[in-house]
Amino acid sequence: MPRYNRVYMHIRTARILLPALIGPVLAAQMAPFDAQALMQLVRISDPQLSPDGRWVAFSVQSVDVEKDTKPKQIYVVPLAGGMPRKIADSAERPRWSPDSKRIAFVSDRNGSSQIWIMDGDGANAKQITDVSTEAGGVLYSHDGKNLVFTSEVFPECGADDACNKKKLDETNNDKVKARTITGLLYRHWTTWQTARRSHLQVISIEGGAAKDLTPGDRDVPPFSLGGPDDYAISPDGTEVCYAMNADAVPATSTNADLFVVPITGGPAKKITVNPAADNSPQYSPDGKFLAYRAQFRPGYESDRWRLMLLDRTSGKLTNLTEPIDRWVESFTWSPDSSRLFFAVEDRGRQYVQFISVNGGAAPIALSGDSYLDDMQLTPDGKTMVYTRRSGTSPMEIFRASSAGGTETALSHLNDGMLSAHQLTALEEVNVEGAENARVHMFIVRPPNFDPQKKYPALMLIHGGPQGAWGHDWTYRWNAQVFAAAGYVVAMPNPRGSTGYGQKFIDDINGDWGGRAYDDIMAATDSVAKLPYVDANRMAAAGGSFGGYLIDWILGHTQRFKALISHAGVYDLRSEAGETEELWFPMWEFSGMPWDNPEMYARWSPSLFVKEFHTPTLVMDGELDFRVPYGQGLQLFTALQLQKVPSKLIVFPDEGHWVLKPQNSLFWYKNFIDWIDTWTKK
Repeated sequence: MPRYNRVYMHIRTARILLPALIGPVLAAQMAPFDAQALMQLVRISDPQLSPDGRWVAFSVQSVDVEKDTKPKQIYVVPLAGGMPRKIADSAERPRWSPDSKRIAFVSDRNGSSQIWIMDGDGANAKQITDVSTEAGGVLYSHDGKNLVFTSEVFPECGADDACNKKKLDETNNDKVKARTITGLLYRHWTTWQTARRSHLQVISIEGGAAKDLTPGDRDVPPFSLGGPDDYAISPDGTEVCYAMNADAVPATSTNADLFVVPITGGPAKKITVNPAADNSPQYSPDGKFLAYRAQFRPGYESDRWRLMLLDRTSGKLTNLTEPIDRWVESFTWSPDSSRLFFAVEDRGRQYVQFISVNGGAAPIALSGDSYLDDMQLTPDGKTMVYTRRSGTSPMEIFRASSAGGTETALSHLNDGMLSAHQLTALEEVNVEGAENARVHMFIVRPPNFDPQKKYPALMLIHGGPQGAWGHDWTYRWNAQVFAAAGYVVAMPNPRGSTGYGQKFIDDINGDWGGRAYDDIMAATDSVAKLPYVDANRMAAAGGSFGGYLIDWILGHTQRFKALISHAGVYDLRSEAGETEELWFPMWEFSGMPWDNPEMYARWSPSLFVKEFHTPTLVMDGELDFRVPYGQGLQLFTALQLQKVPSKLIVFPDEGHWVLKPQNSLFWYKNFIDWIDTWTKK
């Protein structure tokens, strides 16, 4: 296939954190940021601004490598600034009461996941639910009277806990563990479908019996395509809106619709008719509107997400963001219900924009070399609380004026760890890829970089395929860890990547080994020409779709000294029959293998085994139902029979992602050891 070599000369160095500010001498004394350092960071999420605008509660997950666990805590920090303070162990998902005096949360401190309430300082914790099917996903009603939560119940039992407990006991005591399947979707991510379904339930804040709000044989919220929360309570506390996929075969459908039901229970009413996905409902504070996200193409999980506005009185529906050729991610209302603030990914960053309920322009409120998310506004609308993460910093909580301006960090839980380690700034390059398209790429150099040296290079290929590398932080595939091992790390965003317009995304459909492969090879050419890269010591690695491209590379080039395929799609035909979300292959390849055998044959890496020569490490999880681990077994078998140096690592207790602390350390070690073996001889 042709390769496109011209590199745009514009290279911009992103903002650098503390290591570059304190000088090269002191930076050289810092420790490299390796996988052990990664495990010492705490992981912040889910900030919740109190209704009075004085406090922010948030979840923190630490890592206990020795116990192989990730304990969770709840912290609070004053909006005005100060030291964050832990107020609860074994706790997550804080949600404030309307008067800002109490916090509802989820905890397993008594052995099962249940809903609790505590004072805003952590005192007087009280367990509210005690259901055999456990509870999560709590919301506090705006009138302060009720809590809405999720629980996986037997549909015939609903909120009848005695019924649920009896059926659980029968299931647990049954010596026959066979699964009997009568329809699709029968498993998802890492879990087999059982007779239970996720339902929304409501309970008084004083406790007592719960009521099932979403009876029936459907999961609420739906398994996939979910937003931050796929259910919400109206401002007057009388109604709940939720997303649900009611199609006959959910495995082949992305058609989640919105429904409303009285919070006291009763018949639900469907309020959207879009044949594609609708989710993430949020009521306006004055109760007049319902905002939500929508896609327009049925069956396509990577269609553009728009921000929709429904007038609850007139029924008028407005597409607020149609002129914006980017996906709307999270969003929030202004307190006066006049505007919506929303996050948009663009060229490796995520900004916050806002738009009037009347439509019009959507100015940027906050931006930077980072990913901004989880926005909330104070009661006067003047201050925004949000999370920020970047390629050199994990997530922390910030505040800034909602009109933009200087930001202030509210949480500093990782400052000590980061200041003791050398992290490297992200650089950017634009490469001319297939059909003269501009392909964007981030580059991370090793710590203590010496421009006179020649370094091995590592090309990272992201998954999705509708995903992207960004000026972002991740605990999996962390570029800083790979750079600390002595590699120039390149992260190209080829065809199919998000944040570059919907056409760029759509160009991957039915063309998996075509333009995306050409884009990756063009990026490889540009990295090989860098004066500090040894073009004869290059490796490539990828997961999921990135693993697919590694498998494709195996049969189409010997450019690399070593390859790593993690959870990669190897044989398109068998993968289509094993994966759970069938809408995905049906969209990407215009049907199932028996509908379009030519396309499956054209793009399947398994048909190019005779060209396999590059040493390859294959890694998979036995609980991966998205790309079942048989794909890795087939690939390894082919490599061995072709006498290609290869190794297979299978994690019996992991799914598509390697998440357990000790497994993660093992993954990073074997990853780096493999490429070291072939690029540092």
